[in-house]
Amino acid sequence: METKHGFTKMTIIEFEAWIANLRVGRTILKIQQHHTYIPAYIHFNGTNHFERQLAMKNHHVNHNGWQDIGQHFTIFPDGSVLTGRSLEKSPACITNQNANSICIENFGDFDLGKDVMLQTQKDAIIAVTAALCKRFNLPVNTTSIVYHHWFRLDNGQRTNDNVAKKSCPGTNFFGGNKEQDCITNFLPLVEAKLTGNVIKTDDSAIQKYVVVTANHLNIRTQPKASAPKAADRNPAILGAILRIYGEQNNWYKISNSQSHWVSARYTDEVRRATVKATSLNVRSGGGTNFPKVGSVTKGEEVFIIKEVNNWCQISMEDRWVSKDYLDF
Repeated sequence: METKHGFTKMTIIEFEAWIANLRVGRTILKIQQHHTYIPAYIHFNGTNHFERQLAMKNHHVNHNGWQDIGQHFTIFPDGSVLTGRSLEKSPACITNQNANSICIENFGDFDLGKDVMLQTQKDAIIAVTAALCKRFNLPVNTTSIVYHHWFRLDNGQRTNDNVAKKSCPGTNFFGGNKEQDCITNFLPLVEAKLTGNVIKTDDSAIQKYVVVTANHLNIRTQPKASAPKAADRNPAILGAILRIYGEQNNWYKISNSQSHWVSARYTDEVRRATVKATSLNVRSGGGTNFPKVGSVTKGEEVFIIKEVNNWCQISMEDRWVSKDYLDF
């Protein structure tokens, strides 16, 4: 491993070991696949990983006005993986789809007629996706693994048309950027990589879920404010969904294997639900009289922050869905 400009560069073997042991409080439900478009292969000389990553961060911060680089990981043509923003923070990548997600930017322009993806990068993309599925107990399907192209740019609604969309991760990304292309060409490769390494996370010990209501919530080694902060954990961020494994003196245990605790005072309990409608409208308030601001599709999981008159708020922002179309 090598660290520079606040980023860490890893080989695939190093990444697999690193992610398997990384402690992450935020609940992860999706892996997003993107391509950088610009920079493309012509901008990579084989040694300028850190310079290109820093340039992307500067663009995201200074041009886009974001607080940090948008993605969690960038996968380079030679198969190297560079870290980006903290996994405790949601990415800045797909409108209204970033909560509970991990964003992967694949370095290059993978539209037809542009960069031809090297096998080293293909192998790395498959391996990183498989390692994330294993680490976060995600099924290999198009609910957990998503392409940017499937979502509208203006409101993040997932549709099957080409209106108001990017081609990202590229019209030639593993044979295409449509959902069926993913099912046919990409997901089987991820499944094959996981063969013999089945997803093993046991969720049965989770007692409930909570959302963080403080800007930064420290994680401590005992259930009291005077206890030391956990050395290997970053604070949980506002809006993060945490898994709760125990409760003591108004403190919540957020790890099943370690003594890691947060104050319950700075959290609210939420409920986990699955969408059972083929397409469920998301509105800006709890009622059909509020404007539609997007949609969620069948099988997607959401966390319910508030319930009012049979309507459920599914994020810290005003995004509401009808309770009638949810399975709890």
